[in-house]
Amino acid sequence: SPCVFSTAAQQRSTGDECGPEDPSDEPKHPLPDCALEHKAIKLEEQVRDLTERYRKALADSENVRRRTQKFVEDAKLFGIQSFCRDLVEVADILEKTAESAAGEAEPSDPSPALQKIYEGLSLLEAKLQSVFAKHGLQKMNPVGGRYDPYDHEIICHVPAEGLQPGTVALVTQDGYKLHGRTIRHALVGVAVESQE
Repeated sequence: SPCVFSTAAQQRSTGDECGPEDPSDEPKHPLPDCALEHKAIKLEEQVRDLTERYRKALADSENVRRRTQKFVEDAKLFGIQSFCRDLVEVADILEKTAESAAGEAEPSDPSPALQKIYEGLSLLEAKLQSVFAKHGLQKMNPVGGRYDPYDHEIICHVPAEGLQPGTVALVTQDGYKLHGRTIRHALVGVAVESQE
């Protein structure tokens, strides 16, 4: 009985019979020129679309990088904000203690011990303020300036005697700024026109 299976050698030999003019190698229906142009236009539109998307993605990533960098810089500058608020309270106590020691030291009978305590407290207060300045923490001095709700908190109104209405006439508690950002509002009295 004849063998039904063909061998690879037989297949190769039959494939060798096909020459370069094999009709299966050439496309049956070549694409017309207008179809090629249409396909090229579509591909160009896709390239433009992808290029635009790429540019937008680059711009978005650059914006995210800039915002992240700004957050990091702000964290470096203002990370000590709560610590500064606590130190400001210590500075207030130190200032009041120095004022109290100065009031106790009578000019007619200055006690040497009390005088030395006052000098030490004054030096300590000056050093603390210089450390504050070194790290960007500054005491506000609003007396005579315009009232600013972002920097000041009104606790009373004072009759305007020689001051423009709306200016700060007195300060009961100093305000502080850290690198230009208010971390504690100054408690102030604002001058108003006296009503007679």
